[in-house]
Amino acid sequence: MKYVYAFEEGSKEQKYLLGGKGANLAEMTNLGLPVPPGFTITTDACKAYMAAGDALPEGLMDEVDDALVALEAKMGKQLGDPEDPLLVSVRSGAPFSMPGMMDTVLNLGLNDSSVQGLAKQTANQRFAMDSYRRFVQMFGKIVLGVPGEDFEEALHHLMGERGVPVDTALSAADLQGLVGTFKGIVAERAGVAFPDEPREQLRYAIEAVFKSWNGKRARDYRRFEGIPDDLGTAVNVQTMVFGNKGDDSGTGVAFTRNPSTGENVGYGDFLANAQGEDVVAGIRITEPLDAMGRHFPECHAQLLDVMGTLERHYRDMCDIEFTIEQGRLFILQTRVGKRTAAAALRMAVDMEQEGLIDRNEAVLRIQPAQLDQLLHPQFDPSASYEVLATGLNASPGAAVGRVFFTADEAEAQAQAGERVILVRPETSPDDLHGMIAARGILTSRGGLVSHAAVVARGMGKPAICGAESVRIDLKARRFAVGDVVVGEGDVISINGSSGEVVVGEVPVVTPEPTGPFGTILEWADGIRRLAVRTNADLPEDAAKAREFGAEGIGLCRTEHMFLGDRLGLVQRMILAADEAEEQAALVELERLQKADFVGILEAMDGLPVTIRLLDPPLHEFLPDHEELIVKEALGELDDEGRRLLSASEAWREANPMLGTRGCRLGIIKPGLYRMQARAVLEAALERRAAGGDPQVEIMIPLAVTRPELDLLEDWVREEAEALFASRGARVEFLVGTMVETPRAALVADEIAAVAEFFSFGTNDLTQMTFGFSRDDVEGRFMPQYLELGLLPSNPFETLDTEGVGKVVRMAVELGRSTRPDLKLGICGEHGGDPASVAFCHEVGLDYVSCSPYRVPLARLAAAHAALGAGGPAASA
Repeated sequence: MKYVYAFEEGSKEQKYLLGGKGANLAEMTNLGLPVPPGFTITTDACKAYMAAGDALPEGLMDEVDDALVALEAKMGKQLGDPEDPLLVSVRSGAPFSMPGMMDTVLNLGLNDSSVQGLAKQTANQRFAMDSYRRFVQMFGKIVLGVPGEDFEEALHHLMGERGVPVDTALSAADLQGLVGTFKGIVAERAGVAFPDEPREQLRYAIEAVFKSWNGKRARDYRRFEGIPDDLGTAVNVQTMVFGNKGDDSGTGVAFTRNPSTGENVGYGDFLANAQGEDVVAGIRITEPLDAMGRHFPECHAQLLDVMGTLERHYRDMCDIEFTIEQGRLFILQTRVGKRTAAAALRMAVDMEQEGLIDRNEAVLRIQPAQLDQLLHPQFDPSASYEVLATGLNASPGAAVGRVFFTADEAEAQAQAGERVILVRPETSPDDLHGMIAARGILTSRGGLVSHAAVVARGMGKPAICGAESVRIDLKARRFAVGDVVVGEGDVISINGSSGEVVVGEVPVVTPEPTGPFGTILEWADGIRRLAVRTNADLPEDAAKAREFGAEGIGLCRTEHMFLGDRLGLVQRMILAADEAEEQAALVELERLQKADFVGILEAMDGLPVTIRLLDPPLHEFLPDHEELIVKEALGELDDEGRRLLSASEAWREANPMLGTRGCRLGIIKPGLYRMQARAVLEAALERRAAGGDPQVEIMIPLAVTRPELDLLEDWVREEAEALFASRGARVEFLVGTMVETPRAALVADEIAAVAEFFSFGTNDLTQMTFGFSRDDVEGRFMPQYLELGLLPSNPFETLDTEGVGKVVRMAVELGRSTRPDLKLGICGEHGGDPASVAFCHEVGLDYVSCSPYRVPLARLAAAHAALGAGGPAASA
């Protein structure tokens, strides 16, 4: 097996072998762009390393030596040469972009001898020593595990002794002494001497990159982004070029379009006389990309040409890292750039209109989760507030929360239920878990392409970076702006769209996207086969879902109509001493239910509405049994309370989920389901009389045998015929069932002889197929199962296609073998999950149903599923 490829041997199609970075370096090399030469160690080598228990695979270092010899010949330099040394960077490069999540080592090859050769060749002793101290610092932290703070403290101590505000003011002699100090820190903290032999340094660095694939921040990021754990990372060994050789050098990051807005203009950060980590770490205040034109007009013009070349070649917005070394431009890497959801939509629509991509690809460019970001809150435009500080609007959206200054504390407080704003001087990859936990991020340093900005945009979280007036005291756990001091636990509000920081809570509102948002969804609707309905129990929810494009209601839960001020009436029915008393309560409930159904049918006029008859057990409508017992012991119950206690004991069950609920309750309380059927059909008749077009589907929950469903379907149709005869009018309606048990799926052919539709209740079906109690397992052991890889994903979030999916597939095939026109849908929470929607498309369901705000996501996911399954092409 070949483990090492020179850049010119690869292409962008090989990202799973060479990693995204290596594949793109190969592609740019073959395009003739000014890429520093190098070679890539494949992801196969990383996988072999992990499989061998963190041991480099046999023959790997021989291949690396051969590639290094070829690189030395190409450059006319040798690694470690005391006269004219070759220096290299060692960088990670996974198949999917994971910015900052794994490790990088720069300036590798420096030692006490080669640093003199670097000084001689550049005629710049200070530059050479600065490169050396950066290398020792980075190698010590990343490869040998020395805490980075130890090096930073030593650096700032020296700056304080010399009375200089920035490290660039330190002399060559200062930096040479700092190298010795850093080596002493390594020896003390790592317990080994700093390695001077360059090939030993390279071996160490390769292993460090492989190990970083399974580092905590990389695992956290993969879990958040849904990236598989078994892909491994490549390692890129590339000739170093230096942006810190003096005023004729510099470095930066460029995007071919604005990653925040999607505007078709170049965007990025630039720093003169700096290395790349100075830009992304937010250590120094950057200049905008346009400023590069004043410093380096020829290189700026060349960079703009490269940006155009790469965008046309990749047919997408590109993120480019570049360095200028003594007036010469080098392109260090490119990748398809991360962007905000709003920017992604604008770019997709603009690129389709520019002819760069077609309509299908424009739809595929937008991930369903990105649409969710556009529904994030913003400051209420009508709210008045005083701005404490402003920074760069690094990632849009608004957030309110309590201030915490460490990632660990942010994570702990979020797990305790607090809304959290993470406040840091700048973030690093080690802060990822805190960033995931936080509602928003505020940093006092860093630019628009700093770590905090890039990661927050990718997560869809609000972020403000480079708020220079925010003076953070990490030890005291507070920050100050002028005379205003904000301590840990104080509430602030941030607006990542405007860069505003406010003390206290600012009201927020959720926007209603238009423009490209609507265009992409319109195109998606022309592609998808699956219909998208909503789960809604109230007319206002139904109306909102219809605004978002819902094509009906897949689940209207009638039990939610029994709560609130109606609870007493339901309890009257439960406590009824005889049939007459129960019937009186049901008559009053019928009047209220009819009004509910009229409102819902009006909101969804002309579209199908699936109304589920009462599902939960009756004890859920009674006070807590334990509380009643305590009150009884304390003598606090009156006659009504004792009646409730008696009813609670009578209806209490050991396992209510598997007890007297759904159609079982309907059978032993026949008046209940008959009342609900009448109320639904009376509402439909009223809407028809008013000129409406009610499309009613009555769903009987939890049927597991044909006789159950036969009995209840007969009752519904008896009530319907009696009502239609008395009113002299009729409406068409369907009767079906919710398939939520394995047995119902196993006998779906029998049940379909009665049911005109199936709705898969995948929440309960997942519980019963796995034998999991959702309320218990998600907090108890699900995190550990996911961490250990015992499950690929939480089956209550993404449908388990291997197990539960097999049950659904079987029910689909059996049901349609009996009734070919059987209408099939899904109404569990999986209806808004993109991977689950793809499965629903594959097995031939007619629709998915989800909460109103997830309707746009499901519409887009259904289009993705159609395109992935070779669905119809969108019209041009």
